[in-house]
Amino acid sequence: MFTRLLTSALFAGAAAGLIAALLQLYFVQPVLLHAELYEGGDLVHFGSESANSAHPELPGFDAVRDGLSIIFTMLIYSGYAMVLVALMALAQTRGAVINARTGLIWGIAGFVAIHFAPGFTLAPEVPGVAAADVFVRQIWWYATVIAAAIAMWLIAFGGNWAAWGVAIVLLLVPHVIGAPEPDVFTGPVPTEIGALFAARAYGVGMMAWVMLGGFAGYFWSREEATANQAQTA
Repeated sequence: MFTRLLTSALFAGAAAGLIAALLQLYFVQPVLLHAELYEGGDLVHFGSESANSAHPELPGFDAVRDGLSIIFTMLIYSGYAMVLVALMALAQTRGAVINARTGLIWGIAGFVAIHFAPGFTLAPEVPGVAAADVFVRQIWWYATVIAAAIAMWLIAFGGNWAAWGVAIVLLLVPHVIGAPEPDVFTGPVPTEIGALFAARAYGVGMMAWVMLGGFAGYFWSREEATANQAQTA
């Protein structure tokens, strides 16, 4: 059981993580590098006209930095896949059908729990913007993710209005309380760059989680089929 879970998670996490890393390098990283021109006051180094344009001259490909980014992203998504496949295995014992198609729904639920739910109030931020204390934000973020994950499970497997009502409360409470915010909103980064970063972070996150769910469902169902064939042989 553990071997099948580990194998499925590693294959799914590595595949989804690699694709997510490449999408981040192409779509998200240039926006971050653009924002860093304003954060560090490097407008003079790169030229004010370049920094203030929609397509500034940014640092090119860095083999070490970008290579490590790809590796760490694959490791992170492998960790996500471990949790996702374990939950899939648990759901399968309750009668849920796990395959590549249903895995896509699991991926959407994962995106909601990890990205959309906390980001609804604590949006993705570019470097240089004002922010509240990082430790307090981390506590709120973790609490929101856990509440959203439980809510997703209750919506899928609760089976009655009481469970669905609890799910709605869990989804709403963190945002009614509100995320920690700075006393004053300041920062040198233009709002257009911040908006573009948030949009691309959500877009890449959703694509990565949908692929992760699909891969996890596919590899888990394949491992299950292989194990069943071995038992009947």
